[in-house]
Amino acid sequence: MRVTVIEFHLDGRSGVAPYMQLIHQVRQALRLGLLRKGDQLPKVKDVAAGLALNPNTVLKAYRELEYEGLVAARPGIGTFVTGTLGGGESLAAHGPLRRELQRWLAKARRAGLDDESIEALFASTFRSAAEEDIA
Repeated sequence: MRVTVIEFHLDGRSGVAPYMQLIHQVRQALRLGLLRKGDQLPKVKDVAAGLALNPNTVLKAYRELEYEGLVAARPGIGTFVTGTLGGGESLAAHGPLRRELQRWLAKARRAGLDDESIEALFASTFRSAAEEDIA
């Protein structure tokens, strides 16, 4: 068993409920191979204290993940990853794409785009590409 390998953060400007942000972060970490079966999620009280959240908000996220079969709570011990979403691929397998994306981000910043503009450009391009795949 590895130690906790995820550190949660919240974006107050996103408009997404805090518990959903936690769920999305766990799913993303699973997809990227950052979390694996047997890994322990941070304890509810630690997440709540670190993010200034009500512990019930963290519990709600963990319960949803448990309902999805991705984690299991062990009373008195913690919450552990039991499922995956990555199809066996690791973050290392995405190395070339990651480096290309980092170069693109640097280029976007040099062009004067701030984080919100970069996110908006990415999201709209992502949607357009998805719509083209459907057509």
